[in-house]
Amino acid sequence: MAQADQILTGLNVTREDFIVRANDGILLGGWKLRPAHPNGDWVLLMHGRSHNRSVMLPYAGFLLNAGYSVVMMDARAHGNSGGLESTYGKLEIFDMQVIVKNLEVTEKVSHLFALGESMGAAVALQSAAIEPRIDGVVAEGAFRNLREVTFDYAGLQQSAALGKTLFRPAALLAIWIAQKQGGFAFEDISPQRAVKVRSFPILLICGASDRKIPCRHSEAIFNSAIGPKELWNVPATGHEQAIKTSSAEFQRRILDFFRSASHSLGPVQNRPPTLPSVQWEEE
Repeated sequence: MAQADQILTGLNVTREDFIVRANDGILLGGWKLRPAHPNGDWVLLMHGRSHNRSVMLPYAGFLLNAGYSVVMMDARAHGNSGGLESTYGKLEIFDMQVIVKNLEVTEKVSHLFALGESMGAAVALQSAAIEPRIDGVVAEGAFRNLREVTFDYAGLQQSAALGKTLFRPAALLAIWIAQKQGGFAFEDISPQRAVKVRSFPILLICGASDRKIPCRHSEAIFNSAIGPKELWNVPATGHEQAIKTSSAEFQRRILDFFRSASHSLGPVQNRPPTLPSVQWEEE
């Protein structure tokens, strides 16, 4: 709250608690932030693993300043939200559906966008595949699929080849344990497959020096996407660091992306119903 007050001071922003009950009964905690002169569009801000909504405050700042209203949620098992563990999209995509539904019940929403970092980026892409009310996604540092990124981490964030060779037994054991405890298959968590399901605008951002989730993940997602797409490879930048290393260009690219998407979509009249759950095709 102190961070929010410090960043939002002077922006004449209205902040409101936004509590949503997920399909499995847990409560998801967040905020709705409205600028003094809203343009009618909203942006869902989605943080990465082991963080909470507060890390997205710098993103909220420039979006609010540009007239966008913002929803900032703590992902399940993070911050003030309930839940015992993350599923990297298996349950989170349905959390996003409930959040979107509750937002549109309480607010007038012209266009709705999502901006996610790392895990939040992966969840945003997967959510947009089944939620047609999400009109476009900015995704920085998204993984192509959960199994592949496990090898990057197993390779000590130096080389996926290490994770697939020397440390492969440890990586496969970790995957087996996580799948058993989480009750989901790593193969089901795949932003790369999700962008093949529905045509929606995406702006993919990756740091050229990112060793946690290297650019090959964003490149694979870009190559698979069937909708309008952009890929920005940010020089000399690590994981989730573009807003710091290239702040002005980061803000310009995102605002241009949202404006372009809004213009191409035109006025919102009758939004399509939520799409049913889908079975991703094989990569």
